[in-house]
Amino acid sequence: MNKNISLRDFSMGIALILIWIFFGCMSETFYSSRNISMLFIELSVTATLALGMLLVLLPGMIDLSVGSGAGLIGGIASVLIFHHDIPAPLALLAGFLAGVVIWSLMGALIIKYKIPSFIITLGGLLIYRGAFWKVIGNGTVPVAIGNETNIYSMLTTYYLPQTFGFILMAVISAVIIYSKIRTRSKRKEHGFDVDSKEVLFLKSFIIIQGLLLVTIVLSQERGIPLSLVILASTACAVYVITQHTPFGRYLYAIGGNEEAAMLSGISINKVIIGAYALLGIIVALTGFMQTAYAGSSTTTVGELMELDAIAACVIGGTSLKGGRGTVLGVLFGALIMTSLLNGMTLMAVSPEMKFMARGAVLVLAVWMDIYLSKKA
Repeated sequence: MNKNISLRDFSMGIALILIWIFFGCMSETFYSSRNISMLFIELSVTATLALGMLLVLLPGMIDLSVGSGAGLIGGIASVLIFHHDIPAPLALLAGFLAGVVIWSLMGALIIKYKIPSFIITLGGLLIYRGAFWKVIGNGTVPVAIGNETNIYSMLTTYYLPQTFGFILMAVISAVIIYSKIRTRSKRKEHGFDVDSKEVLFLKSFIIIQGLLLVTIVLSQERGIPLSLVILASTACAVYVITQHTPFGRYLYAIGGNEEAAMLSGISINKVIIGAYALLGIIVALTGFMQTAYAGSSTTTVGELMELDAIAACVIGGTSLKGGRGTVLGVLFGALIMTSLLNGMTLMAVSPEMKFMARGAVLVLAVWMDIYLSKKA
């Protein structure tokens, strides 16, 4: 049975186009290859963290500590490299291990003592921020010694060769087409509503054309940023986890109806702790990229990033009550948020107006989601 097309299916795309048209008219540098390159580096950081947030929002949880956590773990790695001469790969590995341990313990606290995730992670926000400032001594810690480059500093400064960028685009396009065809076939096999072949072709065509355009524009600057490849890899991993594994189905089931999920034999405790452990890995990765982008670990790294991650998820159609959300929606939501911030920066908008605009967009996104859901 073919699924009817609704305005909601294309609302994010329309909103993104209108935002880009507006800022393109207001700033002559918005469409420059250099600005587009910087925009996608910023997108890589925000969207990566938002993908991690998706994993805990799906079962009806939340995490307000991810911004402070990203700063803390990025700071730990910087201190190990700069003050203790630890090789960058080992420092990053230590950061990943810290992320897994810290967020697994936080998930266990939420489950064992039945404390709302909002409260636990709000406490984490304050604890991690204080620990972060303590680790870096309220100062500035570079990600590399002197002018040397290492794998840490290269996360947001290295660009892939142009030829490799087009090869990567072709591979991603092939994966998208295969994934959409396979998903449609599986849904049709089980009697679920599916897009018609025409709609499937249209959606795939638009996405692939967008990827091609981005690749061409980025190739005019310095090539595909390594951070964008990291985002693509993270998105692919989260997509596979949420759409093609029992664990992913459990996340949706718990968020949709926790009692029914428990009665069906799903180990809710293990699933939620697992979601937080995966989030810990992504928080560490985000912390590394954000710190590398700043060039050093300072007290402002990670500040309010949790709000941008949550906003990206909500704008992308993820429900704060759990049970609904997609990787593609999160990516679109993050691109909308990043485009807004980038455009306002080019227009020299004051910081207070930026905060007000971000808040207004978040509220509008929630309202639109509720309104369009009723109309669907």
